[in-house]
Amino acid sequence: MEIYTHHTAPTQFVEAYGVRFAYRRFGKKEGLPLVFIPHILGNMDSWDPSVTDGLAQGREVILFNNAGIASSSGEVPTTFAEMAKGAGVFIDALGLTKVDVLGFSIGSMIAQNVALERPDLVRKLVIVGSGPRNGDGIPLNPQSQAIFTNKYGNLDDFWIDGFFTASPESQAAGRTFLKRRDARVENRDTPINEKVQPAQFAALTEWGNPVGERFAYLKNIRIPVLVAGGKSDIIFYTINSFYLEQNLPNAQLILYPDAAHGSLFQYPALFVEHTNLFLRG
Repeated sequence: MEIYTHHTAPTQFVEAYGVRFAYRRFGKKEGLPLVFIPHILGNMDSWDPSVTDGLAQGREVILFNNAGIASSSGEVPTTFAEMAKGAGVFIDALGLTKVDVLGFSIGSMIAQNVALERPDLVRKLVIVGSGPRNGDGIPLNPQSQAIFTNKYGNLDDFWIDGFFTASPESQAAGRTFLKRRDARVENRDTPINEKVQPAQFAALTEWGNPVGERFAYLKNIRIPVLVAGGKSDIIFYTINSFYLEQNLPNAQLILYPDAAHGSLFQYPALFVEHTNLFLRG
């Protein structure tokens, strides 16, 4: 039987509630699967193979596109709560009754909602480059506004500016990440269409609105949570990671030095080691 990797796992489909979800599964079929929820404008090819294959050494990894994203059908919801319902529907459609979830950037906000709404489904949560509802500088701060409104000639420069710091070391790590990310050549995912960004930004804007006492909702996420991020995140200010760690009942925090929003892509081996320790612990 062929053992699949990030580069070779075939794209499969499962249908539920009128949506045809695209997904890829690979890794060791032991313990609970780890479901990945990607960043803004991300699809299954947006992940770092060093992270996905690294984590797949010890468990099954599942990458998927939520409704309306890339090769999945349907419409993109305009709130993270609705996106989380879609993620839950997808996981149910695979026949899984318990999973771990890893969410990066807006994926981490969707992941928080999955854990809130489906505490029966999620055992442990890993959130990277994250922020709580009504966090500081959410939806946009001056630095992130400049990045999102800049007319980049090369989209890779957008990811470098958003995910990495200005230091030569971080910039070099960013360029190396892009090469790893783009190394899959066969059966690549469908590009993101023009309807995705407005819907995701609407969800991010809604996430910036206060609802009740600030951060009180986090007390209802009682499962173990690993909060990871960069020391110098300008997409969602790093202070937001502290807010999460302080207000989640069972959370631990790791911040990586000279790193920005894409810390897991700058320190993939270290991130895999820390995540493995957390998931096994």
